[in-house]
Amino acid sequence: MKTVEAIKDEQQILSIKSYLECRSPRDYCLFMLGINTGIRIHDLLHLHVKDFMTETGEYYHYLQSSVHTNPPVYLNLQVRNALKSCILDGSLDFNDFLFKSRKSNDPITRQQAYRIINEAAKQAGISESIGTHTLRKTFGYHAYRKGIAISLIQKRLQHSTPSETRQYIGVTTQSAVQIKLDVNL
Repeated sequence: MKTVEAIKDEQQILSIKSYLECRSPRDYCLFMLGINTGIRIHDLLHLHVKDFMTETGEYYHYLQSSVHTNPPVYLNLQVRNALKSCILDGSLDFNDFLFKSRKSNDPITRQQAYRIINEAAKQAGISESIGTHTLRKTFGYHAYRKGIAISLIQKRLQHSTPSETRQYIGVTTQSAVQIKLDVNL
């Protein structure tokens, strides 16, 4: 089995986002949720519409599924917009799987998720090995590059040690990022 890496080039991420946004709101949402939350692919595929919104149609700012609430998973504006498009375009009901297959009421398979991500990566000119773990690794890598403490990333990815997390996201040195703590009261 090949090891996959994080997508470290933000331009390549933008290319993938652009390709998927034009192709399918569902596939775009899968990518956006994956790279912005770090949730495992198995767990992503088994999320329901009700995990993201109330029965009255209001969207949550945090994921409401108990599987993913330690620590709580924040849904940024881009993710919430992708969710809305996915739900509206797919005419999804409150109890439907978010990533519902077009052929049944079940969620898409891991293999289908792999094909979606791999095709988008090829379209973006990425020649490295890409897979479903790429989404999680991309989340962790960019969170680290933006100054999020490795201990918080470790907790989100449910790793046992910071060194395991560094290895997983492809960051070998501890001082790769200069962290600026500015309270600015």
